[in-house]
Amino acid sequence: MPDPWQITTLSNGLRVVTQTIPTAQSASVNIFAGVGSRAETKRVNGVSHYLEHMLFKGTPSRPTAIIVSEQVEGAGGTLNAYTSREVTCYWDLVPYDRFETGMDVLCDIYLNALLEQEEVERERNVVQQEIKRSKDSPGSWAAELAAEAVFGDQPIGWPIAGTEETVAGISREDQAEHIATWYGPNNSVISVGGNVTHEQVLTIAERWFGNLSSKELPPVTAANEVISSQNIRTDHRDITQCNMQISMYGLRWDDPDRYALSILTTVLGRGMSSRLFKEVRERRGLAYSVGAGHQRHKDCGYLSVSAGVSPENVLEATQVILAEVGKMREELVGDEEMTKARDYSTGSFRLGLESSMAVAQRNGDSLTMIGRIEPVEEVIGKLQAVTAEDVRNVARRVFRDDNLAMSMVGPGPDDDALDNVLTLG
Repeated sequence: MPDPWQITTLSNGLRVVTQTIPTAQSASVNIFAGVGSRAETKRVNGVSHYLEHMLFKGTPSRPTAIIVSEQVEGAGGTLNAYTSREVTCYWDLVPYDRFETGMDVLCDIYLNALLEQEEVERERNVVQQEIKRSKDSPGSWAAELAAEAVFGDQPIGWPIAGTEETVAGISREDQAEHIATWYGPNNSVISVGGNVTHEQVLTIAERWFGNLSSKELPPVTAANEVISSQNIRTDHRDITQCNMQISMYGLRWDDPDRYALSILTTVLGRGMSSRLFKEVRERRGLAYSVGAGHQRHKDCGYLSVSAGVSPENVLEATQVILAEVGKMREELVGDEEMTKARDYSTGSFRLGLESSMAVAQRNGDSLTMIGRIEPVEEVIGKLQAVTAEDVRNVARRVFRDDNLAMSMVGPGPDDDALDNVLTLG
């Protein structure tokens, strides 16, 4: 079966990918820049995210944020952006018959942002308020602390949004330099999904990007895959619940064991039939929410188990979670449980690709990160081929005492008490 998408690379390196969905009423337009927080220096940590805000503030032909938003919303669409450790994505979703408007607006802000000084200063406070809001959310803050506990003081471990202090020092010139360095066509991907053709997308892409030159990209610091010496991070607060997270290095984006790790994560902590849900919540009543997840980066990964528990239950919950983690290393998952996990993983993967936006973002993210898109049926086949031995082998690779970190936000135990139970035995 041929790939459902088409990819064209312009002479300057811009990659354009389109997946046509003739029955869709929408078109999802996404422009990816292959840069995120791990490409920053500590002085300007947060500049990628700050700039994500600034691009919506106007261009010479659309001079205000209101005009930018009204052109997309006036077409019945929505627009937004997000920043991760390795990519920045600007997107809009419009009715398919207004596709050209949606693509023109995104191309314009991506290439022609005004970055007016007055707007830079106004948005600085907005970004700082966003950082404060994250700190005020115990779950979000526990996740931030967990990343610090795993990665430590290296670029991949710095906060995506930066800190209030680093944002205070980021100038308009820093933002302009960031664009000049990273937003070249050879570090950009345009990904569109929906009821449009590749020719329509390519025509507009060439109009906006065709005359631009490629740029030499600076290197990005590789991750040092050693757990931080400060692998316990806590923020003791007078609140009623403790948000805790046990985290570790996982697997990089294209690691051959990624499919086995996906099945492992499903068995351990995805869904109401997962081991953690049944043991921590249903059998012991220690938590309302508990689950596991995995993020992949170009050269490493990040696996975490999170839970919200009462302060008096933190140590017991930690021990129970780690006992379940330890079983994955020692015992083979039974045939029935393996079948359920494989079907859950493949089914949720398929269902996650129902919308034009999901398809376009998957295509764009894959092309930006590893330069190719893995066919859906190939992913399904590899997930279905995972054996219990594969799961145990990857568990032994990832679940190690020297690969454990923990964070907690709330009125729970002190760091020494947490350290005493943070072991697989």
